[in-house]
Amino acid sequence: MKDLQIEDFKDTDAYQAMVLLVDDQAMIGEAIRRSLAQDLNIDFHFCADPHQAITMAMRIKPTVILQDLVMPGLDGLSLVRDYRQHPATQDIPIIVLSTKEDPAIKSAAFAAGANDYLVKLPDTLELVARIRYHSRSYLTLQQRDEAYRALRVSQQQLLETNLVLQRLMNSDGLTGLSNRRHFDEYLEMEWRRAMRDKSQLSLLMVDVDYFKAYNDTFGHLDGDESLRKVAQAIRQSSSRATDLAARYGGEEFALVLPGTSPGGARLVAEKLRQMVLGLTIPHTTPEPGSSITVSVGVATCSPEQGSDCRVLISAADKGLYMAKHAGRNRVVVGEVEPEQE
Repeated sequence: MKDLQIEDFKDTDAYQAMVLLVDDQAMIGEAIRRSLAQDLNIDFHFCADPHQAITMAMRIKPTVILQDLVMPGLDGLSLVRDYRQHPATQDIPIIVLSTKEDPAIKSAAFAAGANDYLVKLPDTLELVARIRYHSRSYLTLQQRDEAYRALRVSQQQLLETNLVLQRLMNSDGLTGLSNRRHFDEYLEMEWRRAMRDKSQLSLLMVDVDYFKAYNDTFGHLDGDESLRKVAQAIRQSSSRATDLAARYGGEEFALVLPGTSPGGARLVAEKLRQMVLGLTIPHTTPEPGSSITVSVGVATCSPEQGSDCRVLISAADKGLYMAKHAGRNRVVVGEVEPEQE
């Protein structure tokens, strides 16, 4: 049977082990250097000053630290604890080197944070095997942590992308307000919430006055810009996170106001009307020198079991219809009629 050599224990997939020996005796450093010299995949570094050990470890980034226990001016176990408390060295495997095969010393070394224990000078085969084992474990840990960090970054990017897509799906492309689909979903959700909480729910339906005439006079590009400005005013008229401003269709907008009384909804509607008027967007209708205005229909109700949110939309639409036929540029409250059996 042939004698075992270090080469017999080498992995087929070579990797680099970086060894840092901390020992105040240069002869020990030389002896271990010679033991490891024949393994091309082990890079050896020696530190004779234990006070410089952590600084040197931060510089060379070892995969294993060989640590003497008895050194002048510094207790080896204290240094092991220092490694474990420093962010740059807290995970690096530590093989303690001692002159004694003493269970009490071994126990203290492991309690301080050592990963392994060898009596020096150790047999070359055993030393190389343990260095390679601990290096492989450490590198695997590093790779796992790096993969985990990459996964977290990827998950965060995916979450952000999904949020952007969700906003795009819920937004009107021209005005940036919520689109009709999101309005329908949100109103239905708040209707059910108000039903459970027995609270009030208000809705504003807003229409830009004489908008067809505006497009005919100024063109569709200016018309789009005016809609964007009106949408911004509608958004600014409500400050609560639960309020939802949406483009209902064409030049018509809607504003959902959960937990809002009829008086509160009327105040928001009047504020909105005044803000649009304050934009002073030039218009030629109803007469030269006019500005763009809006008409607003308001409705409020406390939903009952089995009722449908369409009654609220219908009431706000009636208020908007009356505002239009009463001369435009005004707010009118529509009455919510009981649903037909």
